[in-house]
Amino acid sequence: MPKRHRHGHPDLDTLFRIARGKAPTGCSCAASDMTKWFNTNYHYIVPEFTKDDTFSLSWNQLFEEVSEAQKLGHKVKPVVLGPLSYLYLGKEKEEGFNRLELLPRLLSVYQQIFTKLKAQGVEWVQIDEPILALELEAEWRNAFKLAYQVIVGDVKLLLTAYFDAVDHHADVITSLGVNGLHIDLVSAPSQLESFVKQLPQDWVLSIGAVNGRNVWKADLAKWLNALQPTKDILGERLWIASSCSLLHSPLDLESEETLDADVKSWLAFAKQKVGEVTLLAEALDGKDKAISTCHQHSEAITARNSDSRVQNPQVQARVNGITAALAERELPYAKRALLQKTALGLPLFPTTTIGSFPQTAEIRQQRGAFKNGRLSAGDYEQGMKAYIADAIQRQEALGLDVLVHGEPERNDMVEYFAEHLEGFAATRFGWVQSYGSRCVKPAIIVGDISRPEPITVSWAGFAQSLSTKPVKGMLTGPVTILGWTFPREDISRQEMAQQIALALRDEVDDLQQAGIKVIQIDEPAIREGMPLKASQWQDYLAGR
Repeated sequence: MPKRHRHGHPDLDTLFRIARGKAPTGCSCAASDMTKWFNTNYHYIVPEFTKDDTFSLSWNQLFEEVSEAQKLGHKVKPVVLGPLSYLYLGKEKEEGFNRLELLPRLLSVYQQIFTKLKAQGVEWVQIDEPILALELEAEWRNAFKLAYQVIVGDVKLLLTAYFDAVDHHADVITSLGVNGLHIDLVSAPSQLESFVKQLPQDWVLSIGAVNGRNVWKADLAKWLNALQPTKDILGERLWIASSCSLLHSPLDLESEETLDADVKSWLAFAKQKVGEVTLLAEALDGKDKAISTCHQHSEAITARNSDSRVQNPQVQARVNGITAALAERELPYAKRALLQKTALGLPLFPTTTIGSFPQTAEIRQQRGAFKNGRLSAGDYEQGMKAYIADAIQRQEALGLDVLVHGEPERNDMVEYFAEHLEGFAATRFGWVQSYGSRCVKPAIIVGDISRPEPITVSWAGFAQSLSTKPVKGMLTGPVTILGWTFPREDISRQEMAQQIALALRDEVDDLQQAGIKVIQIDEPAIREGMPLKASQWQDYLAGR
């Protein structure tokens, strides 16, 4: 716990103080930082460390849940975050020390955890070390050997990493005193051969073959064929799993009663993915019915490849026609700046806002009523225009120089555009956790992407008609739209981003033709979309 939140034994209020902060009624306690979990849209609270920190086992939820599961008749594999990833993903709160110095003190608590789980009858514990997917500094690589010399012994440990290849650390991993390794073959299939060759004789190898962070069916027939040689070598030491936690996937596809039947046949949510894991494992064990079912399972994937909703020759031709010239402006910036200064008449340091105004309860109620057919399109439009007019009036009263329309008509900065672009499908209950109690409902990219008609032009044009000051056009950028949706798995991320970019290029052109002179394109997801390995960043930023 951060020092400012240490007030006696931790309880539920402690968790809320750390996550949300607390006003100065006896405790002026700021919330801890929150950041993205690797390259996902899930967030975690960042641990804070100081030189004199000590560690103790003060929260029993894990053991209570193990006991609860056992009483229901389940043989459970508890999951804990490994000590190196815990320290690495935190931050120092004072200068002059390295948080890695805290490792020996931390390891004693891990020993207590495993001893207690052993006493509960637990055989296997999954210990997650996702930082192994990174290009770690030498001191962190070396620390793994110390850590796993200390904590092994009471239970069997399945060392688990995901989101990218970890074979660049194979020498370190295979030297550890654990009992097995889980690797993510969805994100990095090429690492399988390396680990099969180097795997210690008494280890199990858990294969992440079902994508835990996307919504597509696994091609089980393909996986069965690919993994059979590994099964022949390892036998019972081969485990089958999802690539990562199913936290990143919606819960149950069967809830999607309004989803197009063909599209639904291409998908698998968390509940269905558990079934895929079981089916593939049974097929690899040689069960004839499971083998037959795996091949039937993959038929929908084969059918999808030729579906007209997936393949759009016009979009593909346009992507193939992209040249370097498309990224060039007609005039250099110095000349554009002079023209813009004359056209906009802005002061030296113009003021504006990022864009969206608060989504009030009244706005949400009107949107819900319109969506459910209780409010006509005309009445909904008039209601949104009233909010836009109010936003313009407030900004003019404040003396802002470049205005925004407030975006009352938008439910979400990505979902709104996905609803208006061809190639996307929306779910009704496809929620995934972002942080705390906040969930998001990503759209699904099901096919080639195009823009059938203008999306934002009429709203921006109306807002501009209310003021003589420039009103910004507001667009979400292609990298963010891609990053915050469930992408296709049959084409590259680069090609999907290019398709979205071409659709937005048309929107930019229409906004300009409508007299919008300033256009803001939001790309908050550029950083989280970067590869986990720093050596690959330049290729990502260059669009390769």
